[in-house]
Order: sequence, then structure tokens, then C-alpha cells
Amino acid sequence: MGGRGVLGVVATATDGVETLRTGLVGPALALGWQVAVTLTPTAGRWLRANGELDRLETLTGLPVRDSPRLPAEPRPHPVADCYVVAPASANYVAKLATGIADNQALTQVGEALGTIGVPVVVFPRINAAHARHPAWEGHLGTLRGAGVDLVYGPDVWPLYEPRRGPAVRELPWTAILDRAAVRAQGNGAFPEGPA
Repeated sequence: MGGRGVLGVVATATDGVETLRTGLVGPALALGWQVAVTLTPTAGRWLRANGELDRLETLTGLPVRDSPRLPAEPRPHPVADCYVVAPASANYVAKLATGIADNQALTQVGEALGTIGVPVVVFPRINAAHARHPAWEGHLGTLRGAGVDLVYGPDVWPLYEPRRGPAVRELPWTAILDRAAVRAQGNGAFPEGPA
């Protein structure tokens, strides 16, 4: 197990997920985390198609989950000390805020929201149209009320209109990982402090 504990990384099918290994998982491992990756079913399909799913499994030494296990199967991941959901689609954020757990990625994080002492960090990878939806601010308020640390705002992810932003944007992986380290340290997941 890593010196910092187990980081449960959950990712959804949205732009930037293809850089999950190089942007978040590799750097988290280098900082001493043990990383267990779970994907939404569509993200799993995307990363399986481009070979990233296999590379993630090789790098972490754990299977990447994108579907539930059968009742008689052993749990493939250790218990997470902290969760990071990045990138999180608007759909995922809405479902998480309303308690919908219709896939493994939502089930794990939904349970973590109700588990005392397990920090959850979420990076909503959205655009300006998503943010204007009448339910959006309510979803964020619900998640904040549950103790979720949102990596959100113009300082970390300026919002653009759909199909009008830069063609390629690097996700704020450093800010996301830093937030997880702070939350996990405050929770006692790694008492020695950040490396």
C-alpha cells in the first residue's frame, strides 16, 4: 500500500479523461498513494478502445472497474481513504447530488458521501451552458453540504460556451491532486503530511 493511503480515482466520459493516467494517476503514485481506478461504463469503453485502460491497470497493479462485481467475487480494490472524481461530467454531478447510483462509479462515491471520515474531491468538467442549467447550483450546494470539496471556479477552470473554448485544454490535475492531499491530510489518511 502507498504511504499516503488509498486514493480512489473515479472518472467519467468527458473530454480530458484520456489524460487520466499521465495527469492524475501517475503523479498520485509518485507522491506515495496507492491508486484504485473506477470508470463510468462509457469512460471504460473509451479508455479500453484507446488502450489506456490496460495502461492504467499495469501502472496501478489493480484492475480498473467499470462494472459491479458479482456477489461471490472478491472486492478488487482496497478501501479508499479519499476519493477524487475527475473529470466529472455534468450528468455524473447531477446523479451524485440526487443520490442516483446506477453504475459502479456512482455507487462507490455515493457511499463515500455517507461514510464518516472519507473525503471526496470532485472536478466538474463542464461548460458555461451546463452551469446555467437551473438545477446546477442546487446540485453543487447539495454536494458542498455533504462535505464534497469542489475543484470549481474561474481560477481553476474558466467556463466557455459549448464548442467555443480552446480545442485542447489541459485539466487542472495539479490543483485536483493538491486538494486531495490537503483533504486526506486533514482526515489523518497520511499523518506525516504531504510529501
